[in-house]
Amino acid sequence: MTRVGIIRLILVSAFVAVVELACRTGIIDPFTMIAPSAMAASLAGLIEDGKLGADLAFTLTNMAASIALAVVAGFVSGAVIHALPRLRRVVDPLLAAYYAVPTFVFYPLLVVILGLNRLPLIVIGAMFGTVGMAVNTIDGIDRIPRVLIKTASAYRMDPIRAVLLIKLPAATPHLFTGVKLAVTYSMIGVVAGEFILSMAGLGRSIAFAYNDLDNTTMYGLLLLLLSITTAVNVLLNYAEQRVYRRWGCA
Repeated sequence: MTRVGIIRLILVSAFVAVVELACRTGIIDPFTMIAPSAMAASLAGLIEDGKLGADLAFTLTNMAASIALAVVAGFVSGAVIHALPRLRRVVDPLLAAYYAVPTFVFYPLLVVILGLNRLPLIVIGAMFGTVGMAVNTIDGIDRIPRVLIKTASAYRMDPIRAVLLIKLPAATPHLFTGVKLAVTYSMIGVVAGEFILSMAGLGRSIAFAYNDLDNTTMYGLLLLLLSITTAVNVLLNYAEQRVYRRWGCA
């Protein structure tokens, strides 16, 4: 582990210790928040009871599908927008203002069109992540050395081959930001959709626990979600650093 990683771990551990002390001494009301150790114990109990299997599988499947859709759609749309300057001039302001739009207003409509199943959750998650990936794809392609673009022209590559063989490999070190945004936004979209209306999933279970004032279950499930997102981001950061070292970007 690097020095920065050690410092980060110390800061996180200190924060958890302070919260634990505040909860145990009554500074933080147990009705508001339970101690981190109690969250861990609750999560362990839920896992031991076997109550998480179906909801966890449902949520993780939806997350994986929405992330894959967001990354692919974001990269393709970003490459197309970059290749068409006139379209880019029209779309750029819309991309910049996209996250100011309350995307969740479309969720009930998606439920009506696609049904009360996993498809609306996947689509809403992908809608959250696609634009972040597209914007960073455009930025990544902008950073490709022009000599590589001229090489593609010299070999008379068609646009699809140029994207797959030249632009995608050359822009890879710069695309990880887009991937991380797509992952984060897609996971938020899926879980938030489960909060609103869903037949299963961790978000639905958390919403039910919240409505029942069951803080123990709610915080145990929140800890599980936090653990999942942390693990995914750690893996992405590791992969990003390896790519950067390989390309000499870091």
